[in-house]
Amino acid sequence: MSSSPSLTLLREQRAALLARIAAIEEFRPGSLVERYRRCGKPTCHCARQGDRGHGPSWSLTRGVKGKTVTKIILADFVDATLEQIDRYKQLQRLLREYTELNVKICDALLECARGESDGPEGAEKGGSTCHLGGR
Repeated sequence: MSSSPSLTLLREQRAALLARIAAIEEFRPGSLVERYRRCGKPTCHCARQGDRGHGPSWSLTRGVKGKTVTKIILADFVDATLEQIDRYKQLQRLLREYTELNVKICDALLECARGESDGPEGAEKGGSTCHLGGR
């Protein structure tokens, strides 16, 4: 007998994981960067040595089709943007779990198929608990 979780249990775990994924609110990928800049006026405070410059301003960067895309984030939305980035990271973790769980389900289905093809003995002992095509 196999020590791996049953197909039913794996599918229940998958359903629970999908519910957690569906519950994630707004999310976005990227990195939020605090920036300071110099305006270029020689008499401005930002021209003094050691001055940080004007700012902070906030930039959200992310890769899109091989290019870096930058979006300016207003200071009032920095906290919300950080939460969205955190939720994106949470989603990525859950998707990795979901993928691994589906691999286990596919492996269990292969094991079931092998067990069902062993001969008519399975039918005599009460039939198969595997359902290859459905839930």
